[in-house]
Amino acid sequence: MSPGKRVMDIALALLLVVVLLIPTLLVAAAILVLDGRPILYPSKRMKAPGQSFILWKFRTMTNSGRDASVSGAYKQSRITKTGRFLRRKRLDELPQLWNILKGDMSFVGPRPPLPRFVRLCPLVYAEVLENRPGVTGLATLVFHRREEQLLSRCHSQAETDDVYLRRCVPAKAKIDLIWARNRTLCFDAALIVRTVRRVFASGG
Repeated sequence: MSPGKRVMDIALALLLVVVLLIPTLLVAAAILVLDGRPILYPSKRMKAPGQSFILWKFRTMTNSGRDASVSGAYKQSRITKTGRFLRRKRLDELPQLWNILKGDMSFVGPRPPLPRFVRLCPLVYAEVLENRPGVTGLATLVFHRREEQLLSRCHSQAETDDVYLRRCVPAKAKIDLIWARNRTLCFDAALIVRTVRRVFASGG
């Protein structure tokens, strides 16, 4: 990661921590009152081959429904009413500001994968994870809707994982590598702006 990109990450994260402090506390209070504890959900992710970290999100699923897998149709009934709203507005990702400040993530980059997908696709992720993972990115913006469509047809974890590995991982990797070859601070800034516009324009 270039020094300029890291400086931008830290400066923007600190600004958002201040600006979003009250909304963050309100979200935490809503989860506590409506859904109970725990408020946060830790997920083990990979930031480089052989290097894991804990990604933090606000909890959006019932305690009995959490497992280390991508979300297919079989998980929909486990998402709480609060969680559906948070996911639609991407407010569940607010705790990732802490991951950015720690240096585990950047604002822009490939989404951090689960460890088992890195084990199953080592060559793909060896190239993709040369770049620090991000909260948003080109693949997130370009392929997210398509990924949701594909996984919404899956009714078991096995089917979800199979579709994700065959259809989503290769497609997202190609897009992530296009970003990596063309990344600049201006490009990253444009992706952040586009992400914010999408959340406000279409509800996430």
